[in-house]
Amino acid sequence: MAKAVSKDKKVEKKTEVKTDAKSKSAKVAKETKPVEEKQPVSYRVYHVSYQKDKNMWSVKFEKGEKALKLFKTQKEAIKFAEEKTKNKDGNKVKVHSLKGKIRKA
Repeated sequence: MAKAVSKDKKVEKKTEVKTDAKSKSAKVAKETKPVEEKQPVSYRVYHVSYQKDKNMWSVKFEKGEKALKLFKTQKEAIKFAEEKTKNKDGNKVKVHSLKGKIRKA
């Protein structure tokens, strides 16, 4: 029985050493991690397109279902989308024609 007890003690020491090594390496990783600069959350593309049912121009995100805002003229919608790209993290404005084809990217 004395041998079994000594084996258990050795096993306990080994597990303690492993957990200590992991916790030390985790602390070191946190300390040496460089401070990241703020980057845009995602790449956003705004689409200006005509909605026939509402008889208005809309500005949407590329994969968005709802319009951010509706306008009476295409010129107003383009101006709004371009302002959004300057003020926010948007990168591009795509303008669609009345038929739906992209006419300006």
